[in-house]
Amino acid sequence: MASNKPSNYEDDQVLQLSEEFQKLENDPAVGLVIVKVFLINGAVMGGGAGLSLNARYRVVTENTVFAMPEAAIGHYPDVGASYFLSKLPGFLGEYLGLTGARLNGVEMVACGLATHFVPSKVLFHNLLLLEKSLHEMDVAEPNTIQGIINKYTHQVQLKEDSVLHRLNFIDHFFSKQTVEEILSSLEHENATLKEEWITKSIRSMKAASPINLKIFLMSIRRGRFEPLEDCLTRESRISSHILRRTVSNDFLTGIKATILEKNYKPKWEPSKLELISNDMVETYLTKIPENEGWKELQLPPRDMREKAPRAKL
Repeated sequence: MASNKPSNYEDDQVLQLSEEFQKLENDPAVGLVIVKVFLINGAVMGGGAGLSLNARYRVVTENTVFAMPEAAIGHYPDVGASYFLSKLPGFLGEYLGLTGARLNGVEMVACGLATHFVPSKVLFHNLLLLEKSLHEMDVAEPNTIQGIINKYTHQVQLKEDSVLHRLNFIDHFFSKQTVEEILSSLEHENATLKEEWITKSIRSMKAASPINLKIFLMSIRRGRFEPLEDCLTRESRISSHILRRTVSNDFLTGIKATILEKNYKPKWEPSKLELISNDMVETYLTKIPENEGWKELQLPPRDMREKAPRAKL
């Protein structure tokens, strides 16, 4: 089991950054800004997805690309992912989180991750007018916001090769109880079917951090039955354990391999799914003693009961 007391400069920097971030999260002097409308005209991944996809209105364009590829760098999809991914049709959320697969703007609207599609030219041409209209209206009235955005919304259709046309297959594979069973079923099907999305899924999962794949599957399965507040609190605790290296050093390993050294050959530890016990995964749910300098996430008192993603498939 890895030590939770880093001894080199890079490890110290990661730990210090995490501690400062947690202090900021729990500082009552920091104001709370509630954003109800997000305009997403580009990549929305990781933290950006967490900020925007839990809002009531998520406007995308043809330039939008969504993914949650954290397992490839030794982390796992957090920032509310166990909530908004678990509310997608069937087991699409498990597929997206375990493989890091990408969706475009049209697919995001179709599956419920986004609420409106506006072509980028229309968005930029009317951006000032849209912002002015939103600022002048009563933000507490959802129907008013909806009406303003609807003026610029375009109806779109999924392309024939969209993975969302494979939801029956996705449900068959990604509804399995364990990561091992999911991967085994994909490999078995790939031996005869040879579909590109299955091949990519297998390749991505085999390249990802094994323990973080298991952490994510545990997290999203819990998220199916929990409100957003509980999902955020649980994910904050898991992420704290990851930064502390309570069980594994994979996050630092992944950052070094993909961002610092760029050799893209991380040496994960544990190196195989079968070496990871349920007890190891459950450790990430345990509370960290506050006398060790880590605090539980303290959410501000506000109504967080936003509408869950609603698919248009």
